[in-house]
Amino acid sequence: MSDDEQKQSMVAKIVGAGVALGAAWLVQKIIDSAWQKAKGHKPPQADSTAEDVKFSEVALAAVITGAAVALSRVIATRGTAKFAGRISR
Repeated sequence: MSDDEQKQSMVAKIVGAGVALGAAWLVQKIIDSAWQKAKGHKPPQADSTAEDVKFSEVALAAVITGAAVALSRVIATRGTAKFAGRISR
């Protein structure tokens, strides 16, 4: 691998990480908004000690958030890799 290819690969990884973080942030905001509309309050935090927060609600919020954020990161990372591959040709 040449120096140019290594530099492009490193740039692609950095950009991919940035895009993945941005996608995760955006998905979190969308989930917060949807939860607010559906339930009337923000999703519970995992470390919440409030007595009125049910464990089932915390677990549901964790499952939805974890799955959506992980999926958005995969999509963003793969999309960035494909884009970088097109540019390097």
